[in-house]
Amino acid sequence: MTDAFSSALGWFVERFFRAWVRVLGRTVAAGEAPWLDGPVGAGDRIGADYYEKLLEDPGLACRVNEADSGLMREFRKLEGESFDPARVDARVRDFYERTTNYKLDAWAQWSWLFRPLGWLLVTFVSRRIGQLNLPLSALETSRGMSSDVIQLTDSASGELLYTCWLRKAVSTGNVVYAGFYSTCRPPNYPGGCVKVVFPLPKGNTTVVLRPSVHEDGSLELRSSGRRFGDPGYYRVLQVDERTRKVRLIRAFKESIHVYVDGEGTLRTDHVFKFWSLDILRLHYKINRADRRQET
Repeated sequence: MTDAFSSALGWFVERFFRAWVRVLGRTVAAGEAPWLDGPVGAGDRIGADYYEKLLEDPGLACRVNEADSGLMREFRKLEGESFDPARVDARVRDFYERTTNYKLDAWAQWSWLFRPLGWLLVTFVSRRIGQLNLPLSALETSRGMSSDVIQLTDSASGELLYTCWLRKAVSTGNVVYAGFYSTCRPPNYPGGCVKVVFPLPKGNTTVVLRPSVHEDGSLELRSSGRRFGDPGYYRVLQVDERTRKVRLIRAFKESIHVYVDGEGTLRTDHVFKFWSLDILRLHYKINRADRRQET
């Protein structure tokens, strides 16, 4: 298969999804749904240099892999009627609040039913745009994934705007994902949620995950919205500076379960579903990073 054909097919599939959101999406004016605000891609590619392009804005400052920095600076922002952050195992909280102190091993388990579609989207779309390159086999992550925690702050006030997690497969150099982490309070949920924004050309995918804590202190984050305003999986298309088209994709659901196993090892099971059918399971083993070996 020629590179030209691969590129053309990826271009067509990507434009198809944009057109689908433009036609069926909900029109959202600027300021109407601030809980969905997030970075969008301006060009046809995201990739690792997306953050460098953002920093051309003099109003932004950047800190990369600062000691003890994490995806969420304060877990208490997730507190709500049905979630008490204090009940979460301290080891789980520490991972989210001090992510740079950890390293992750990962492996993928695709459903045989969805593997062909996953191969199509990853091979022809994700690799073309440099975003959401989900591993298609265990070999892709056999040498591990790099993990860079990038904090974007307001240059004037020092306020933290976003924490970015840039992850690449060491064996290929492909960006697995470039996500922007923050918290939000969607209108149909009585508490804080984790929000992860994945910039895409002319828009983004915004995943809003509601937290829950299990009896063993493990944390589960789940996106399974049924109505606009619920925690869920949203595809956003930037029409112009004042207008977005937003589609809640009810069929696509995610759950992230972070727990300590019987041997005291921190682990994560990340499950993607189409309605009730498993698409992909990502499994992570999380260990403390040995800073002496990294310096």
